[in-house]
Amino acid sequence: MADKTKILFVCLGNIVRSPLAENIFRQLADEANLGYKYQVDSAGTGAWHVGEAPDSRMVRVAAQHGMQYTGRARQIARDDLEKFDLLVVMDRDNRAVLYNMMRGIKQQSKIHMLREFDPQAKIDAEVPDPYYGGSEGFERVYQIVRRSCEGLLNSLENGNLTL
Repeated sequence: MADKTKILFVCLGNIVRSPLAENIFRQLADEANLGYKYQVDSAGTGAWHVGEAPDSRMVRVAAQHGMQYTGRARQIARDDLEKFDLLVVMDRDNRAVLYNMMRGIKQQSKIHMLREFDPQAKIDAEVPDPYYGGSEGFERVYQIVRRSCEGLLNSLENGNLTL
């Protein structure tokens, strides 16, 4: 059997957007009986929340959609850049941090914005960070991340994304 495709979802603090994407993607792959093909994880570009659980507001919104998840925030490490086949970032700032960490063009080609896979998104669209907003922002982000993860899984399975 071929090696699993390793995907790392990246946001700023690894407590809202990237752990949500990690868990939605895992759930979608498992529901499609494709979980055996993927290894997923998440990390943040900053160290502010290292060791913390996911944001309770996002966990609550996900639970309203029948999804349960836990975990602990971590900061992206240099070896993640080599270890993972695909680095999926939530916004342009995350992308810039990863580009600065990269050594060459081949590695930079691993980086994709999550909303590249959202059929409702414009070019270079970002997943907004709902951290300082109200509950409606968390629901909006859940919907964006779900659509985008569905698109990502479809792209991978249909061969539209070469790694």
